[in-house]
Amino acid sequence: MTLHIDNLSVKYGSVQVLTDISFSLAKGEVLCIIGPNGSGKSTLIKTLAGILDPFSGSLCMDNRNLDEITKNEKAKKIGYVPQDFQYLTSATVLEAVILGRRPHVQWSLTQNDLDKVDAAMNQLNIMPMSEKMLTELSGGERQRVFIARAIAQEPEYYLFDEPTSALDIRHQIEVFSMIRKISGSGQKSVLVAVHDLNFAYHYADRVMLLDGGRIVSIGTRDEVMTEEHIISVYGVPMQFITTDAGRYVLPDWKRAGETISM
Repeated sequence: MTLHIDNLSVKYGSVQVLTDISFSLAKGEVLCIIGPNGSGKSTLIKTLAGILDPFSGSLCMDNRNLDEITKNEKAKKIGYVPQDFQYLTSATVLEAVILGRRPHVQWSLTQNDLDKVDAAMNQLNIMPMSEKMLTELSGGERQRVFIARAIAQEPEYYLFDEPTSALDIRHQIEVFSMIRKISGSGQKSVLVAVHDLNFAYHYADRVMLLDGGRIVSIGTRDEVMTEEHIISVYGVPMQFITTDAGRYVLPDWKRAGETISM
């Protein structure tokens, strides 16, 4: 059972943002999307989440077109974590996470629903702040709340739009470790847009490199994250370093500064 995207194109008005995007997301897979700002990462995530309408192409989940699936059924299948939830600013942390159970609730919350909420909050270490308003939290704390909300939702497919952008290094590692755990059963899949190339390299099963709204390359980390691809797409000199802890991609700070200043 997979999520299939075939020849997807998306426009903002008359501006083409994504062009001929085709790939599949298999069960149990973590697929990281990388690419520079404006490459289309967030647009792709939002389109799959149903926030943006495609201009052309097809999106199918488990051999069914997404257009044929009801909103409630889709919410049970797909969990979306944006960079921020502007419309939840008047909610408490607990209320925000409880919203993740809404697709499963017919009349009122059951003890099972509350248990799922508690488990998600404990997993993200946000239980002590349950009564705080979202407006009282830092950006990183809010991001952990939204991730807990998606976990409480128990979808089959998770869509993360730069989930670690506001987090410190400890919580970044915790989130990506959690992403690996989500997919570890082989029943859940994760599509995650990331800025940090090293998180993509060390946590992804496959990597998709976008540039200018098109797929430059998709495959294993070693197939996609080559020196030729990364330097060409990001436009700055990079260093590829192998240590006892693995392979890392780092900017060549001096040469990059000289290149940009020119």
